[in-house]
Amino acid sequence: MRRLMKFRVLWDIHKSCHGFHPAPQRLRCQSLSGAGAPRWNDYDTPEEFNFASDVLDYWTQMETEGKRGPNPALWWVNNQGDEVKWSFREMTDLTRRAANVFTQSCGLQEGDNLALILPRVPEWWLVIVGCIRTGIVFMPGTTQMKAKDILYRLQVSKAKGIVTTDTLAPEVDSVASECPALKTKLLVSDHSRKGWLDFRSLIQSESPVHTCIKSKTLDPMAIFFTSGTTGFPKMAKHSHGLALRSFFPSCRKLLQLKTSDVLWCLSDTGWILAVAGSLLEPWTAGSTVFAHHLPQFDPKVIVQTLFKYPITQCFAAPSVFRMILQQNSTSLRFPTLEHCCTGGEALLPEEQELWRRQTGILLYQAYGQSETGISCGTLRGMKIKPGSMGKAIPPYDIQIIDDKGNILPPNTEGNIGIRIKPTRPIGVFMRYESNPVKTAEVECGDFYNSGDRATVDAQGYFWFLGRADDVINASGYRIGPAEVENALAEHPAVAESAVVSSPDPIRGEVVKAFIVLTPKFLSHDRDQLTKELQQHVKSVTAPYKYPRKVEFVSELPKTITGKIKRSELRKKEFGQM
Repeated sequence: MRRLMKFRVLWDIHKSCHGFHPAPQRLRCQSLSGAGAPRWNDYDTPEEFNFASDVLDYWTQMETEGKRGPNPALWWVNNQGDEVKWSFREMTDLTRRAANVFTQSCGLQEGDNLALILPRVPEWWLVIVGCIRTGIVFMPGTTQMKAKDILYRLQVSKAKGIVTTDTLAPEVDSVASECPALKTKLLVSDHSRKGWLDFRSLIQSESPVHTCIKSKTLDPMAIFFTSGTTGFPKMAKHSHGLALRSFFPSCRKLLQLKTSDVLWCLSDTGWILAVAGSLLEPWTAGSTVFAHHLPQFDPKVIVQTLFKYPITQCFAAPSVFRMILQQNSTSLRFPTLEHCCTGGEALLPEEQELWRRQTGILLYQAYGQSETGISCGTLRGMKIKPGSMGKAIPPYDIQIIDDKGNILPPNTEGNIGIRIKPTRPIGVFMRYESNPVKTAEVECGDFYNSGDRATVDAQGYFWFLGRADDVINASGYRIGPAEVENALAEHPAVAESAVVSSPDPIRGEVVKAFIVLTPKFLSHDRDQLTKELQQHVKSVTAPYKYPRKVEFVSELPKTITGKIKRSELRKKEFGQM
């Protein structure tokens, strides 16, 4: 108990007892053009850039001079009523301490790899910025990993250190002997563990005096492990340019954040979107990052949170918005919410329209990958084409290409390609670390071949079809899962669906739909309902796309953020689980 109380004093956690307070009066958006805060255009590549010194410390200076409003930099809450509110000044202090923990207490050096496997806890932000200050390469990972997942990542990356919680510490200990490079284990917990350093105690005891490295823009900053749907996860290595890209005018138009905004990004802490949406984008604009611990995905808690706190912008997977719409709420008119953005999977036009009707807010789409960050989107205020993921965001030149890198004409299905020659744009990953073969495989002519299938219309709007390995090839017909899911969503019996390929002795592959039924249809005859749904799909889209196999399930496998795990269903169909 004494350790817990010391922890609460250190982090300034307090029980919320004053109810809802409206957001502060809107402040004029401050540009990053003051002294010591250079501003670049979409195609600049400064020799040096460091997010900690060029962004975080800048806003600390603005706070000190009274040039930023009273909103915190980080506002963290949980279901127990605990809250953390850190100003930029406090973030600078704590992340300098974290930097000293890594270099002084742990002996880590610039260029070393550090695995970061934490849930949505305040220390996640401290570790990332502390790494940026020191040049240590941070490697986020989802807390849903098991021992074999952790073993693979530690071995292939030759990580010198790891930061995690007491939940995953036993998993790490079970494989640590097989990871000779691993020298430091840092624990974020109220309890001690043999062989582990107490991160919270070290933060408290370390000095807040630290000199940030002068990192080159193209020096390594982070490694993100790809999803691994077609093999072992690859290590997409990014430079400090990934953080610089959040400075670019075109990128800032996606959300148009102001210093008075409170942004809630619900991405899993293991993904690149969490780093961009819960750290780089909002703090570049001087906005408040809102975070809810949310250990289990619960749409009811999300709805309650949007009503209780002065959140102005929300970024989440389509499944999150879909589930919110399915709640039996008397109202979804959230008092302070102004803008919503989604990405990670296809958004159905019907869901986009229903969200607008229920909330009064437009739902914008964005697209990106571990290799690219957010590369495409419908910018705030831009015309929305329902079902489209928007246009390319400079400095990315995105085209639809064939397998040889040739640009295809509008309305032709192909691969999403980002031009990397003659100049590789800021924000595109450096390489797949320790894997030159895979790096070469995705270089297609002058383009990086994303492996995602899409079309582009004459106005430059992109339309996502699915991963190349998600696309179903049935009797020579290529079928995108989103096309079938879109058709199924129009039937009143379908609450949710996920479409994957399924092996077939004659056709090679056929379309299979996993369907969650709406309450009114739970008692219906399943055989009859299957035929009805198949006929429905035939009637609203090309008949060859209908699901020849249908399985009714109580729920679909999802990540902690609510994104459907199509790969898990596909592996099940092909007997790989």
